[in-house]
Amino acid sequence: MLDYKIRLYYYAKRLIPRRLQIALRGKLAMRKWEKGAKVWPTYDLSKNLPKNWTGWPEGKKFALVLTHDVETAKGLDRCIKLAGIEERLGFRSAFNFVARDYTVSREIREELTNRGFEVGVHGLYHNSSLYHSREEFLRQSLRINRVLGDWNAVGFRSPCMYHHLDWLHDLDIEYDASTFDMDPFEPQPDGMHTIFPFYVPNGNKSGGYVELPYTLPQDFTLFILMRNRTTEIWEQKLDWIVRNDGMALMITHPDYMHFGGVESLYSEYPADLYREFLEHLRSAYKGQYWHVLPRDIARFWTDLSKNGAGCVKGERNSVKDSVIKQD
Repeated sequence: MLDYKIRLYYYAKRLIPRRLQIALRGKLAMRKWEKGAKVWPTYDLSKNLPKNWTGWPEGKKFALVLTHDVETAKGLDRCIKLAGIEERLGFRSAFNFVARDYTVSREIREELTNRGFEVGVHGLYHNSSLYHSREEFLRQSLRINRVLGDWNAVGFRSPCMYHHLDWLHDLDIEYDASTFDMDPFEPQPDGMHTIFPFYVPNGNKSGGYVELPYTLPQDFTLFILMRNRTTEIWEQKLDWIVRNDGMALMITHPDYMHFGGVESLYSEYPADLYREFLEHLRSAYKGQYWHVLPRDIARFWTDLSKNGAGCVKGERNSVKDSVIKQD
């Protein structure tokens, strides 16, 4: 169940204009960044290797996973353009759609999957309602499972990165991607403190799922809240992940990308920044990354866990959840 402060935030959010919301969140983010500059975006306790670690497939130095959260119909309209950028550079990604806030046609899902991309579910609604209570989670999970089946999807990411890992066993998923190694700017900021996937077993029952924490800062944080106009922080964190043989998993949002025309001054950033980062990644680390879809890395990690290797829930670094004190 979500903290009352988070629920109060979402109530107040409806009363505050979007431009003012972003301005206030941006000031708060900058304050937190100043406090935690020594431990964000990198945090040394997150780099510990998994149990019996023998490395990534094909002898690669690190794993690379690209994902996108599509929050609105505007973002949906930009997905094919974004897929084209990645495709031209030799990359593929997963697009996570909100099932009930806008219509996700079979045609767009099939176009993406036929071109080698993955489709996942980003909740029924892009708000905190899924976690308001255990009863509400169970109610929505029935509908989420129907969507997962209809879309032939095996992955889930909660709206706004909220998470309750034990509850997620009610979903018919192979993996969840609703957490992060460390991100003090999220409403629920408890980091997993690992740059590797980990397996979440289903208690005394059989089965479980793989948790895929994102390990590169979100584009919304860097470019909308902090107003950065370079990819320096992405590159800094990527270099650190590579040095520690980890998983570079990133989230971007087509909703906030500017592909041309008149740019919104407060809620968009140039899509060229994402393209430039992919070009840097491809040239600086050519031949070093195992680049797969989220479902592929989840299946690899499930096999590891069956053989007694990899991280599982409870074997992560047991450190204080919020390293940067929250206001």
